[in-house]
Amino acid sequence: MSLGPILQNVESLAKEKGIDPKIILDAVKDAMLVAARKQFHTNEELGADFDPGTGALQIFGIKKVVEEVTDPDKEMTLGAAQAMRKDAELGQEIRFPKKTEALGRISAQLAKQVILQKVREAERENIHSEFSGRVGELVNCVVKRIEGPDLVVDLGKTEARLGKKEQSKLESFSVGDRIRCVIKSVEKIGKNAGVVISRAAPELVMRLFEQEVPEIYDGTVSIKGCAREAGERTKITVSSRDRDVDSVGACVGMKGMRVQSIIRELRGEKIDIIEYSDDPVVFATHALSPAKIARVTIVDSLGKHMEVVVDDTQLSLAIGKKGQNVRLAAKLLGWRIDIKSEEEKRQEVESQMAAMVVPGAPVSVLLDHGLTEAIIEKLMAGDVTTVERLGSMTPEELELLPEVDPEAVEKIQLAVNSYYGQYENAAEPVAAVVPSDAAPISGSSDDAGAGGELPIAQTATAVQNESVTIENAESTGQAG
Repeated sequence: MSLGPILQNVESLAKEKGIDPKIILDAVKDAMLVAARKQFHTNEELGADFDPGTGALQIFGIKKVVEEVTDPDKEMTLGAAQAMRKDAELGQEIRFPKKTEALGRISAQLAKQVILQKVREAERENIHSEFSGRVGELVNCVVKRIEGPDLVVDLGKTEARLGKKEQSKLESFSVGDRIRCVIKSVEKIGKNAGVVISRAAPELVMRLFEQEVPEIYDGTVSIKGCAREAGERTKITVSSRDRDVDSVGACVGMKGMRVQSIIRELRGEKIDIIEYSDDPVVFATHALSPAKIARVTIVDSLGKHMEVVVDDTQLSLAIGKKGQNVRLAAKLLGWRIDIKSEEEKRQEVESQMAAMVVPGAPVSVLLDHGLTEAIIEKLMAGDVTTVERLGSMTPEELELLPEVDPEAVEKIQLAVNSYYGQYENAAEPVAAVVPSDAAPISGSSDDAGAGGELPIAQTATAVQNESVTIENAESTGQAG
């Protein structure tokens, strides 16, 4: 049997695949042994080796010299051994040649398949050991061929696969195009074993910024995180280690030249550059740009849950198209973010207060809030028996009651507001960010009574706890 080109081209095959020639030679030996066992139908122990003189492959059987043979396939007597080798002794292993001419065409084909399989395994192992430590690295490659929705690219020593899920929606490539990708993973087994690259991973944007911004390359500015929806929008957060260096400005560049270069590479994808903060409240106001945030409430610090309130006109901007803006901000922060408008928050607080207030509370409870027994008797004489009824009346309606003068009306207002205030304080969460000029929101003119004035019980929905003012970060950078 002739192995032909396989044996003759071991060196060139090893060089082409970047594999040690010894691995291929061992694969040839293993393949020939598999073919020989299949051809000879024997349980003998077989070995294979190359003749150092001719370079031809030899197959031989191996038997051990024993006094009494119990397994003819693996043992032989001393006499039989000395017939082959005069210096044979007990306990030695005797090797005797097998006729390779007996191996047929089918065995040769089987040997070829085994060799190719061993070479592929060695190649995969070689690729894995070389590229597994390079995951996340930016590489330049050329599109070699298109297989359905996937692209196969040339990395020089090997090929890599750019799957459909790893491509941006804005991009399309042809054979021969040069592209930049990041190495996402290196698979040893499976249908797509080999190097997997990506144009959709957040690491691509991070590597591009590292190349484009010298301050990131030298460590003055560091990238803290990146959230991306490829082909649509990316939010990247940066921080400066030098007070004199503006991290966002360094990434944007003069007249936006640096970030525009990256946007062109990503075919027009929008990029928000955000200044990092250790304070999750400040970070949230930056991350939700371009929307302006009214206040942020930490709902659960351990569970990383926050509530963000924005002006009614800013709600759609804060949420973004199909929720994209808040979704990317949540990825960037690692927090769950609930966004509500001022109107939604007002209605929520009102419903909480309504649930907490005891229905039909008698006016006598106002004794604890500064109202005298005499005034309470006058109210009951006027058929005003509950706090709810009293709170819905205007000052004009109260003055129509017998013996209720303006001075008594003022005392009633103070007592009713004090009564409702206790529930308001209990229902209101602690807000981490509140505008300093926030004032209680009163009912609209539609709530006025017959005299055109508001009811004496007002529902204050703005948070009045300790507050700090945090303006929407002017340092937040936006591109695209």
